[in-house]
Amino acid sequence: MTKTKDSTFFENKLLDFIAEPDPLFSMMQWITEQLMEIEVSKKVNAQKGVHSSERKTYRCGTRLRRFDTRLGTMYLLIPKLREGGYIPFFVTEKRRSEQALIEVVQEAWINGISTRKIDRLAKSLGIENISASQVSEISKGLDDMVTEFRTRPLEGEYPVLWIDALYEKIRDQDRCQNKAIMVVKGINLQGMPQILAVEPFNEESEENYVSLFASLKDRGLNKVWLCVSDAHRGLQNAIRKEFLGASWQRCKVHFMRNILAKVTHKNKEAFASRLKQIWLQPDRETAIAYCREVIEQYADVLPEAISILEDGLEDSLQFYSFPEIDARKIASTNTLERLNKEIRRRSKVIGVFPSVSSYIRLICSYLIEYEEDWQTGRSYIKVESLVKQQALLNMAA
Repeated sequence: MTKTKDSTFFENKLLDFIAEPDPLFSMMQWITEQLMEIEVSKKVNAQKGVHSSERKTYRCGTRLRRFDTRLGTMYLLIPKLREGGYIPFFVTEKRRSEQALIEVVQEAWINGISTRKIDRLAKSLGIENISASQVSEISKGLDDMVTEFRTRPLEGEYPVLWIDALYEKIRDQDRCQNKAIMVVKGINLQGMPQILAVEPFNEESEENYVSLFASLKDRGLNKVWLCVSDAHRGLQNAIRKEFLGASWQRCKVHFMRNILAKVTHKNKEAFASRLKQIWLQPDRETAIAYCREVIEQYADVLPEAISILEDGLEDSLQFYSFPEIDARKIASTNTLERLNKEIRRRSKVIGVFPSVSSYIRLICSYLIEYEEDWQTGRSYIKVESLVKQQALLNMAA
């Protein structure tokens, strides 16, 4: 029987694999590379290096990703695309089992669970005989991945940053403390969301926020259009110091809560209904005019609430200075609040973390996955909107 060209090729490949120190591992690595190439070519609608009028997007380098399998750990060079992003299907599917194991191992280590129990948990996920050395290797791999994520170079310009802090119970110096975990989310000029920082501090203060922003600048950030946050005084001062030329948007949701805290129960529903309409007006001038009506109506009835409204109104209307960007996305920190809710959902499983490093390891491992999923989805803010807004800002400069 005459051998086909394909069968000869695969016979030669098998001989190559057999010559390797770990034939199965080498075969697995080769297969993953071929699968990625097939997937990417289909997504791009063109073969690598081939000119095609039907091409949908272009390749733009690769990114390194750790891929833990039962045969061992390999490092994949995953192709990056200019539009749409790409995560291999086998990585996405694997996360339900292999990543679940890593998460279990993390939680086990955090809670001081014995290696024997870790082994039992691993078997429940279909993975046999996990050893103490494997557990240590997984933990080290996670630490390396998290460090790379937290220190990676940033792009120079981010149109919008959302900044918030959440408090977590973490053991430090032999006592349980409430730590301020400062989280910064941004969008780049392509409208894609990124998590720029997850940093623990003993408290929210101007000094700590300045330190946080300085670290972002050290990593490459040099220009921001708009910062969105609550009205923490130290945070406001740090934004003014570190991001010269940036506007500050006071989160309208936090602002409304501050105002409504001074409203009596019997007036709350009617007043809240009127209040929220301020930030739904088509432009800044109309919003101010509507606000004057609310002030006139309630000045005598709710003086404390109206005083807070008058003092903070201007800062809460800064999103109107960016008319090309969807106001719903930049008038509040809701996008970051949703992320923080996910963080809390994960962290409450642990309760009190035994160390800052254990907290960062667990939470950042989740956030890395979130960010990778975002890169394969649609932009959070349309590129066309950002281009138009940038042109307006340049004209005003």
